[in-house]
Amino acid sequence: MITGTILVVDDDAGIRTVVRQALLRSGHSVRSTDSAAGLWKLIEEGVGDVLITDVLLPDANGLDMIPLVAARRPGLPIIVMSAQNTLSTAVKATEQGAFDYLPKPFDLNELTRTVQSALEGTRIAAPDQVAPQGEAAGEAMPMIGRSPPMQEVYRTLARVVPTDLTVMVLGESGTGKELVARALHDLGPRRTGPFVAINMAAIPRELIETELFGHERGAFTGAAARSSGRFEQAQGGTLFLDEIGDMPMDAQTRLLRVLQSGEYSTVGGTRSLKADVRIVAATHKDLKRLIDSGLFREDLYYRLNVVPVRLPPLRARREDIPELANHFLQRGVAEGLPRKLLDASAIAWLQSQAWPGNVRELENAMRRLAALARDEVITAAAAELWIARADAEGFEPQPAPTLRPENPGSSLQSLIAGWLAANIATGPTPADGLYDRLLADFERPLLETALDLTGGNQLKAARLLGVNRNTLRKMLTVREIDPGERRSSR
Repeated sequence: MITGTILVVDDDAGIRTVVRQALLRSGHSVRSTDSAAGLWKLIEEGVGDVLITDVLLPDANGLDMIPLVAARRPGLPIIVMSAQNTLSTAVKATEQGAFDYLPKPFDLNELTRTVQSALEGTRIAAPDQVAPQGEAAGEAMPMIGRSPPMQEVYRTLARVVPTDLTVMVLGESGTGKELVARALHDLGPRRTGPFVAINMAAIPRELIETELFGHERGAFTGAAARSSGRFEQAQGGTLFLDEIGDMPMDAQTRLLRVLQSGEYSTVGGTRSLKADVRIVAATHKDLKRLIDSGLFREDLYYRLNVVPVRLPPLRARREDIPELANHFLQRGVAEGLPRKLLDASAIAWLQSQAWPGNVRELENAMRRLAALARDEVITAAAAELWIARADAEGFEPQPAPTLRPENPGSSLQSLIAGWLAANIATGPTPADGLYDRLLADFERPLLETALDLTGGNQLKAARLLGVNRNTLRKMLTVREIDPGERRSSR
């Protein structure tokens, strides 16, 4: 085991103490400071074999210090630690030349292992390509989550973003596999090129090859003109092969040849074309099981699985649910949905759910709450009503009820006729508002009955009546009917 002098920079005295004790127990000596000014004095003294620095220092940004320290002390490994646990922070640390990035709170054993790796120089150096600089990188971040599982994803992505390596994104449906592909593209050296996605499960098997590689005129019946494929469309950029596990074997063979040679030809073509694309593949299936079943080529698997990135299911990162849910509600406001807030009970209820559809299911649930929940502040009861109960019962309209007047021999027409006769004889003339009075007297019980039949569910009631939900809302407001009072009548 190699030991050395470790420089620790953090304005939190508690963190400095904990890190110092862990490093001393591992046999290292430690010099610590609480500011960039103090760090610079240590750098000028020429001490230290590894530097550990926080991002937010009282007199500077730790990330901005990295190139300055590197210029003064070339070869000094710099480990960045930060409570700003986002993909943006991880990428910026990597592009500035940090040896590694550790999100707070971190495991002390992991810290000492990282320091040992830095002393040994065992981490593979990053290539020369760089990711986008400054605020643009932060603005491009589509991924949300500060949980430990997501931090591992960020650290992996930060290391492969500036490369051209093929990445395999694994995870259940709805975990955000395309977001990873877009982040790799938007933050990488090919960001000025096109991002092209193709879903293997959504294309008929007989059309996959022409979709991928294009075809020449006359290549098959109906090919009246030349058509470019996704490889050609993605030239100079990124090609995202979603649901790669659904690719048929013959197309797998052609794809393997492209990955091996870097060239392809169109269907019906004879000229070789260069495939200048970065490949990102994704699947929710177990490819090794497909290989054992003879449904996926093992050699293609190893060509695609150069850098695997496994996305955790939402149930494994429940601490991210409040941030994700509020993000989706805020985005809904930008798209014209009503502003809604989650109270503590609603957040606790959301975190208790299984979310088999993962982040995509949570996003759809938040849209539903924003559109349908009556109150601005959403409670656990409202969340359960509009998410769990609605999913269980659906929003299908109930069969139209048979109108049964108190007198079985009468009909709706005779009821109206009787009402008209009574009001014309004893009330105002038609010119004085008979039509409006008719609507007032008959519309209210109709609306109340519809709400009773649907348990106060305005969407179901609107569908039962055959009117737009906004129209129903206006009718309820005019008649001063509270749908919440009708829920118990179901």
